[in-house]
Amino acid sequence: MSSSNSNSSSSSNNEAIFLNVNGIEVIYNHVILVLKGVSLQVKEGSLVALLGGNGAGKTTTLRAVSNLLAGERGEVTKGSIELRGERIEKLSTAEMVGRGVIQVMEGRHCFAHLSIEENLLTGAYTRQDGKAAVRQTLEKVYNYFPRLKTRRSSQAAYTSGGEQQMCAIGRALMANPKMVLLDEPSMGLAPQVVEEVFEIVKDLNVKEGVTFLLAEQNTNMALRYADYGYILESGRVVMDGEAHALRENEDVKEFYLGMGGGDRKSFKDVKSYKRRKRWLA
Repeated sequence: MSSSNSNSSSSSNNEAIFLNVNGIEVIYNHVILVLKGVSLQVKEGSLVALLGGNGAGKTTTLRAVSNLLAGERGEVTKGSIELRGERIEKLSTAEMVGRGVIQVMEGRHCFAHLSIEENLLTGAYTRQDGKAAVRQTLEKVYNYFPRLKTRRSSQAAYTSGGEQQMCAIGRALMANPKMVLLDEPSMGLAPQVVEEVFEIVKDLNVKEGVTFLLAEQNTNMALRYADYGYILESGRVVMDGEAHALRENEDVKEFYLGMGGGDRKSFKDVKSYKRRKRWLA
């Protein structure tokens, strides 16, 4: 399967393309090339996974979309990013929020000294539709994250890692987003908590129509819940396709799902040029 073939098939469907990333390159500190021609599409109302190991370029891709690169001394130097057909590379992060694009950062960033509910309410800071509407959204968040309702008055610093991750996602939902960029939601969480978080994300996607682009190293979990996946390696998309097809792909099984034969080498042991040849064959 080549990325060009599956890209063309994915864009031939009738669903509206919400996000279109076309051949972007990203450079940090004017010298370090991190993304090397990354292209991807996210249909409205879909859940798309960005997969790959540490350093593959997943977080940089999300930051390019949300325009958070400048804070890391990074910039998009080639290619284009369109949101519903509009070029967005020059927009500020605040303008991106105004267009309904919210990023949940890696590492469960919460305001440690604030309560869970205070954290959630900071997510509604930019809203103009009144306190009643905000309160309604808060109750909806509590409906999806009942644990947060139980801990609503607890200081965020003294809640569990899973509760902090739920709080970070819930805070993003308080802005009434159209698309959430979710960076490594499973990081550092116990397996049962990871499953709980992914179940809620899928629920939000299906029931609320929130579009998700999530970066995730836990390939097995991500492909269970995503509609479509892109696998990044060294700043390039090396494979993409429908999630169910990627789950059945022999290379994905071997290198990412740990389902190869007994004499399988680890992913790191495979020479890069051989691996690429195999991906793109």
